[in-house]
Amino acid sequence: MKNFGIFCGGYSSEFEISIKSADTIIKHFPIEFRIFKIIVDRENWRVEYENFSVNFDLNTFSYEFEGELTKIDFGIVYIHGNPGENGKIQALLDLKGIPYVNSGVLSSALSFDKWYCNQFLKSFKIPVANSLFLRTIDEFSNEQIIDELGLPVFVKPSDSGSSYGISKVKQKSELQDALIKSFKEGGTTVIESFLDGIEVTCGVYRNKNGLQALPLTEIASENEFFDYDAKYNGKSQEITPARVTDEIKNKVQNRSKYIYELLQLKSIARIDFMIVGDEPYVIEVNTTPGFSAASIVPQMLACQGISIQQFWKEIIETELGI
Repeated sequence: MKNFGIFCGGYSSEFEISIKSADTIIKHFPIEFRIFKIIVDRENWRVEYENFSVNFDLNTFSYEFEGELTKIDFGIVYIHGNPGENGKIQALLDLKGIPYVNSGVLSSALSFDKWYCNQFLKSFKIPVANSLFLRTIDEFSNEQIIDELGLPVFVKPSDSGSSYGISKVKQKSELQDALIKSFKEGGTTVIESFLDGIEVTCGVYRNKNGLQALPLTEIASENEFFDYDAKYNGKSQEITPARVTDEIKNKVQNRSKYIYELLQLKSIARIDFMIVGDEPYVIEVNTTPGFSAASIVPQMLACQGISIQQFWKEIIETELGI
């Protein structure tokens, strides 16, 4: 029986959400494989499997329990943020020669950074919000930001996969606090112009029949935007399938598949859009979308009539050839 290690936890504010995602995947994993949880934190990495918890050896990518040494054959990286969603663990797996289902190092790193990813997509004529990129908190004056982007704007960490650190700024007086909040969460910040429209998201993956786009989910947040509270504390309506025309649905699904190919993604990705008029603008690309019981992708799969176990079976067959 082949051993899968699912890397979860991580260094971001979404540590617990990552654990929940991993637990859902483990619960529904194809029974012909053995899967154990590798919890990643700054202190140490440890394996949790059945009723024991032991240290994970980063040199041998194995663990020892009651005199028996177990090494992982394949990896699944399910960390929302650093060091998983940005490709660092994938790089380590590459160095160790351990195959994994996820997008590779370059694809993960590029998709992870909101500003760089959107500039890349913009070069292929894919609509994105106008934006400014900040390496330091005082790179632009408040007046420069408003002259360039107007109000309201979104201020968010560029190099963080977290839902933390994001603000919708309606007044000039709110900009400084929003920038401080963003730079606490990430090393760089992106400020984006406001897009007034309908927010939808599309899941894409590949199986033996090619690229598959899942039903769209419409996000109607009770808050100002789809922040952590809206995502994880029930402060939003997530409507699947989205209440959009077939024309819009097809445009979003086709654009999502095009982006998936451009970025050379693997496994599941979720791409978020704001529909302004009849034009879908990309908000961001998620290569490790939430997979807890309350997350959007499982809702999409249920709408499509695909069980979670069947979904991961298809991912493994396609990405690993086993």
